[in-house]
This record gives sequence, structure tokens and C-alpha cells, in this order.
Amino acid sequence: MTVVQNTIARGLALPGQKSQEATVSSPKRIARIAGVFYLLVGIFGGFAEGFVDPKMYVAGDAAATAGNVVANSGLVRMGVVAHLFDGAFFVITAMTLYILLEHVHKSVARAMLVFVAIAVAMISLNAVFQFVGLRVATDGSYATAFGVAGSNALVQLLLEIQHYGTLAAQVFFGLWLAPLGYLAYKSGLFPRALGVVLVVATVSYLVDLFAAFSFPDLAKQIHPFLIIAPAIAEIWMVVYLLIWGVRTTPATDRAAIAPLGHDAAVPR
Repeated sequence: MTVVQNTIARGLALPGQKSQEATVSSPKRIARIAGVFYLLVGIFGGFAEGFVDPKMYVAGDAAATAGNVVANSGLVRMGVVAHLFDGAFFVITAMTLYILLEHVHKSVARAMLVFVAIAVAMISLNAVFQFVGLRVATDGSYATAFGVAGSNALVQLLLEIQHYGTLAAQVFFGLWLAPLGYLAYKSGLFPRALGVVLVVATVSYLVDLFAAFSFPDLAKQIHPFLIIAPAIAEIWMVVYLLIWGVRTTPATDRAAIAPLGHDAAVPR
């Protein structure tokens, strides 16, 4: 990863800049790049999970679900693509933050990447189930083979797998925020309160997931409260990355320079 970091540092340097000045400025630029990708994660993920998916899936009503898919086939295709772009930008966001924060604790930064990789794999697989559900709903050969009711039931099954698969992926949506919060807290590059809220968001995600699978009726009542911490944490992080990048006090400048140098020691 040192080669990548040094390449980024050289690439961000402007002609005529001193090497030290270019190195100091690059963490702020890397942070803003991460902020752009994180914003794209929110846009594509919000569109797919917050707008498209709820319009398609109707719990316990196969005919309504299949009817929604047929009536909004173009929107479903856009939703599938949005899920895939969401996953791609999520990985890039995590990789960019890894470059920025690995000097704080490399093992924790690696854990952050692993959680994101698992979440993205689940998102991508769930998108395939959604796309196959669209194919079943719009291809008359399935209705011929299984009957209309059977075809509708198959669409319902595929979208239920997608629905609960996305819910299960919430484990890793939550878990990646814990190492990110730790790294943000310890690095000095972000407000410490932001690091704390990111860790609290992990707990909120996990409690919400546990309730959704174990106590569905209770989950509907507490869900609006449990999404507050994640919403605050992630919006705060995106805004901070985009506007401020990272803090640039003398102490944090030295910490930011360390991972970009050839001989920097990296704590394990």
C-alpha cells in the first residue's frame, strides 16, 4: 500500500510545490475524494433501498409484488444498477479511507475493509435476485410453466430473498462503522465526537437488525429511533470529508505525513 500512497502523493502535487507541502496537503485531498465517493454511496444506496425496493416488495402478497414489478420494470432495472454502483462506490470509499487512516492502526483498517467487502458481496448478490425476479415477472414462459399464481409466488420468493438479504447485510453496514469510528477517534484528523457517534451507530444498526428478525412488531416501533445515530454519524462524516477534509493542526499534519513517507513505521 506504500507504493499506492506515494503515487497518490506525487499525483496530487502541483508543479513548483515543495515535496513537504505536497505531502501535507494530500491527506486533505484524499479525504475529500473519500467524501465524494461516500456521497455517491448515499445517493445510489438511498435511491435503490429507500425508493425502488419499497415500491416493489409487498410482504405476504405475491400478486401485488409481481404486479408492482411488471408495472415498474424500468425502475427495477435502475434499482438493480443502483445497487451495483452503490457496492462499487462503497468499496472505493473504504479503500480511500484505508489509505488515509491505515497509519493509525493497520489491523483495524483492514477489518474495516473486510466488513465492507462482505457487505458489498451481499448487496451484489441481492441485486441478482431482484433482477431474476424481474425476469420471471416479465417473461410469459414462467407463467406458462408454473401458472400465473406459481409465477407470482416465484417473484415473491425472489424479492423476499432480496429484501431479507439486504436486511442481513445491515450487520456489515453497521460493523464497518466501528473500526472507522475508532480510526477517526484515534487519528486526530476528525472530531473525537464523530468517532464516538460512528461507534454508537454500529450498536444501533445491530440492535435494529436483531429486533427485525427476532421481534418484528417491536422492530417497527423502535426502528425510527434506531436510525437516528447512523443517520447523524454518516451524514456528519460525509459533510466533514467534503468540506473540511481532515484537521491540519501541527500534530495531525505529522500523523498524516507519516503513512505517506517511505520509512514511516506503521503500528500493528
